Amino acid sequence: MPSLFLVDAFANKPFTGNPAGVVPLTATPDDRWMQQVAGEMNQAETAFFWPEGDGYRLRWFTPTVEVDLCGHATLASAHVLWSELSNPTSTLKFQTRSGELVCHREGEFVVLDFPSEHPVEMPLSEELRTALPATPVWQGRNQMDHFVELSSLDLLLETAWSTYLPAIEALAMRGLIVTAAGGDGVDFTSRCFFPQSGVPEDSVTGSAHCALAPYWASRLGKTELTGYQASPRGGFVHCTVAENRVLLKGSARTVVRGELVV
Repeated sequence: MPSLFLVDAFANKPFTGNPAGVVPLTATPDDRWMQQVAGEMNQAETAFFWPEGDGYRLRWFTPTVEVDLCGHATLASAHVLWSELSNPTSTLKFQTRSGELVCHREGEFVVLDFPSEHPVEMPLSEELRTALPATPVWQGRNQMDHFVELSSLDLLLETAWSTYLPAIEALAMRGLIVTAAGGDGVDFTSRCFFPQSGVPEDSVTGSAHCALAPYWASRLGKTELTGYQASPRGGFVHCTVAENRVLLKGSARTVVRGELVV
């Protein structure tokens, strides 16, 4: 029977960061089965990987759909290979729907080498305006998400975002990244809402930082940044912006080990 792990990613202690299901496999599984397992796990994403070439094929599923890119479940998969399955290599290669993703170890941290997804400025639509508590400082989107900067950190943190979820769900694309400058010891703070994908608010979103890091790098004039995602669980993402890539660094903790019996 396949092993099953629950891993808190972008977490420096258990029950923080973003939990991900991780299912290591030995051969290509059935798509419907993976979606059913992800629904049973009911996490923001469940990752499935199996050997392919000199690395692994990696796919990610929310409880309702397969997604093109997921940072925290990639970090969790690398953590399982190194910490649970004793993979001896210091660098891992994953083949995904977003191309080859490479991870390497840096002490207790996992470093993800991801594509930059800098948002492009767009006019403020009425649909987006109704999904926000105030007119944003800046709005745009990339190939995955709508993206807005709010005028203050207080507005980001204190808004009752649950009241805006129906309007966010009506938007096209994966969902909405909302950000503001500053935070306690960080360069920027964010929150991410993906009700279209069955995830009302994500805990810590690695793929969102593929947009957040280059956006704030250009705003702040620096390439090394730390972001905090202010979900109820919360988590830090250390970012390095380099040309068309973004390096995302975080740690992980295994909280559940088990096996699938179906």
